[in-house]
Amino acid sequence: MSTALLTVESLSKRFRGLKAVSNLSFTVPEGRILALIGPNGAGKTTSFNLIAGVFPPDEGSVTLKGTRLTGLKPNQVCAAGIGRTFQIVKPFGHLTVEENVMVGALARERSVEVARRQARALLERLEMADAAQRPARSLTLPDRKRLEVARALATRPTLLLLDEVLAGLRPTEVDRMVAVLRDLNRREGITILMIEHVMRAVMALSDHVVVLDHGEKIADGTPPEVVSDPRVIESYLGAEEA
Repeated sequence: MSTALLTVESLSKRFRGLKAVSNLSFTVPEGRILALIGPNGAGKTTSFNLIAGVFPPDEGSVTLKGTRLTGLKPNQVCAAGIGRTFQIVKPFGHLTVEENVMVGALARERSVEVARRQARALLERLEMADAAQRPARSLTLPDRKRLEVARALATRPTLLLLDEVLAGLRPTEVDRMVAVLRDLNRREGITILMIEHVMRAVMALSDHVVVLDHGEKIADGTPPEVVSDPRVIESYLGAEEA
């Protein structure tokens, strides 16, 4: 049985009296893929921001392999082993694709040349080597998504937070990214916590699913268990089909 890599316990966060996340608890076992799903405004990205140190929680705690992260700044959380992507993809447009990935690598590596080699290896891995010297602003949306993943991977995380990396992609592009993520998890052993609306990918990738609605966890279980849960169908899947 896998041990917990990430433990989220009783997290709560309010903004001007509105409770965005309420008493949220879950664990992410080491080496697994967990999906966080729910309707828009359910508190998913706020949960990511609490884990990554963007906001301090009002209550609760976050620990990574037993080390308490609550109260740390984002750069300190990154140094502890958490890499993340962002829902709105904003590369450094004036830098090349390679230089963008080097920015991530330099979070841990002092040598620019070593960071460059690491960036090139990651771009090769993500089938973006041909675009290495292009300005990042020239990339298509699918390539910007892959660049975002490469930049997060360059920080050498033990846990990768993926915020809707499949949103806006065509089915063939989704399949391509799913294959990349599956490979990262199975071959490299990178644990993944993903926010995703593309249910086909959630079903294909995730070992476990946590469902949020109005900031509260309403279900968690295996993908087949969750998609057959009446509460999930009513609050999320039913709305998606409508």
